[in-house]
Amino acid sequence: MKTSIKIKFSIFLGMLLLLTVFILSLLVLRGIESNQQAEYEEYLAQQAQRANIYFMQTILSEANKVPETFLATKGEQFAEALELISGQLLALYDNEGTLVSRKIAHMDSHDIRRALGFALTNKTTYLVEGDSLYYLTPLKVGREQVGVVQFYYSLAGELRFYNRIRQLFINIGVGVFLLSFILAYFYFNSFANGIIQLQKMVEQIRKGHFDTYVLSRKDEIGSLSQGIHGMSERIQKSIQDMEEEQKKLKVAINKLSLLDQQQKQFIGNVTHEFKTPLTSIKAYVDLLEMYPDDLELLEKAKTDIKSETQRLYEMVEKVLQLSAMEKYDFEYNKEKLEIGQVIEGVINSLRGKIEKFGIELETDLKETYVEADKDSLTIILVNLLDNAIKYNHTRGNIHVKNYQKDNQVVVEIANTGMGIPKEAAQRIFEPFFTVDRNRSRENGGTGLGLSLVKRTVEGQGGSIALVKSDSKSTVFSVILPSVKTVE
Repeated sequence: MKTSIKIKFSIFLGMLLLLTVFILSLLVLRGIESNQQAEYEEYLAQQAQRANIYFMQTILSEANKVPETFLATKGEQFAEALELISGQLLALYDNEGTLVSRKIAHMDSHDIRRALGFALTNKTTYLVEGDSLYYLTPLKVGREQVGVVQFYYSLAGELRFYNRIRQLFINIGVGVFLLSFILAYFYFNSFANGIIQLQKMVEQIRKGHFDTYVLSRKDEIGSLSQGIHGMSERIQKSIQDMEEEQKKLKVAINKLSLLDQQQKQFIGNVTHEFKTPLTSIKAYVDLLEMYPDDLELLEKAKTDIKSETQRLYEMVEKVLQLSAMEKYDFEYNKEKLEIGQVIEGVINSLRGKIEKFGIELETDLKETYVEADKDSLTIILVNLLDNAIKYNHTRGNIHVKNYQKDNQVVVEIANTGMGIPKEAAQRIFEPFFTVDRNRSRENGGTGLGLSLVKRTVEGQGGSIALVKSDSKSTVFSVILPSVKTVE
């Protein structure tokens, strides 16, 4: 069974207050007692000094100045006179310990006889019995002891005062204890309530309820409640994030399923596209076997087989390039490239094809820098320029330019081709999609070039878009992250 923190606080508080009041009272009473003792010791020491002075004066005034003889003959008279002077009852002993004055109560007790023996050795001592104090001090002439004076001092007044103070402390202590306990109980009770509320908050969190609150306190308990509330919010957010991650995981699984379907579709498209040129080649082979002497058929077969073989070759190459795109970032050999120089190199490699179709090439190249894989950048530019040549008019025009825009480098390639219809503009980056299949076959198009370009551009952290397409021109734009040059 657990003990409530309120009960623990109450017990501890009561014990602490009792101990405090007890120790404080004890110290004060001890102080009063010590002060009283110091006062009557000082008073009796003064009486002893006065007794010795008066004894010397009396001896000097006597004809017989022998102290022992004086004590034996006039000791009782001297004691009576000294009582009148000091106001204290006393007894007078000679140097042998013999009483030379009248007796007082209890002077023959064993303890007093022991104290007398100590005083006869020229030392001062006193004995307390009940409310009586017996003060024994040497009686001297010069430095020589001739007897002992015993003063009787009543402690009744000091004891009454001490007892009154003690009773007062008891009464005040009880009152202070009760008042302090009540006030402290309510004060500490607020702490206990705060701790109990914190425990309830933790219990709610343990049960999965995170709608906690902050205690309106400006102390450590308030700070702790803020911490628990913040922790509850973070736990709740973590759970929400986990749920979001689960949703994302489901989306990813769905995407993987879709990708699997797209992969199967891609394989079907590849198979279909491969089958078309192979069917044409097989048909010509069959015709040549049937008509081996037909020279016209032979010439046509050679031309078409060569064209279909080239188309098949380019298709295989594009498919291989698409497969090569499925790589990690660290497999790219990225470096700082001046894109104008790369464009010039690609143009030079295609210059023979450009001149063959009588196409006029215009360039507007600026010095701009990108961080990219050079082979990937070459694939992008070769495919775009090759399309600009293949799908252009005879003696048409190609315009290539690049420029810096904010933190990006833009490359635009425009040609005076047949244009791309609006309904096809959204699909031109899909694998095996061609706007005009007949035109594509005439030019050796596979429908994979723009799909390859899109993947390659995105692999370099950029994007590609069809900026403009009409009956007069088609413009593609490639955007890549730029690299700052060091002056």
